[in-house]
Amino acid sequence: MYVARILYPVEVLGPGKRVGIWFCGCPRRCKGCSNPELWEFKESYSTSPEAVFDIINSLSMRHRIDGFTITGGEPMLQAKDLHKLIKRLVTISEDILVYTGYSINELLPEQLDGIAVLIDGEYIEALNNNCILRGSSNQKINILSQNIRRRYESYCDSETNSIQNFMTSDGIISVGIHKPGFINDLNSIITGKGIEKSNE
Repeated sequence: MYVARILYPVEVLGPGKRVGIWFCGCPRRCKGCSNPELWEFKESYSTSPEAVFDIINSLSMRHRIDGFTITGGEPMLQAKDLHKLIKRLVTISEDILVYTGYSINELLPEQLDGIAVLIDGEYIEALNNNCILRGSSNQKINILSQNIRRRYESYCDSETNSIQNFMTSDGIISVGIHKPGFINDLNSIITGKGIEKSNE
């Protein structure tokens, strides 16, 4: 499997302090994608469900984990490994939210096994109007686990989209639902501050 990032605590893509997991590889190339650097499969990101879980399990022994948010890239391109990982993650928290560009109707029941919340649908920049948890308004929040329904209904009623920045060894990673044109705005800020932009 190919996993580019594991970040904690992510507090802008679902309720609580979450582990964010970014798969890489996506053929869609959506205009305005917030993670174009994750479109390609890169051998440097090759790993296994067991290795990813070992990292997260170690983290769970020191920190509270309220849930998981899995995005990309396109996680469903690696459905078998995703399923293997989810089977392990539910031992820590059953709140597993997955983003996919596919429609829920395009996925097989076994691909949904263990997923508590699925946010489905292709990202369409023209429909990015700040919907909670969604990049564009055509996407749907599918609550598949009744155990967490109330939690997500409350979250969606009380929260607004926001951005969270993580400092990593590779630079700053901006997490959350970004507004249209954020890349241009970010590039302007970077240039204005005299910061060298990475081509990675």
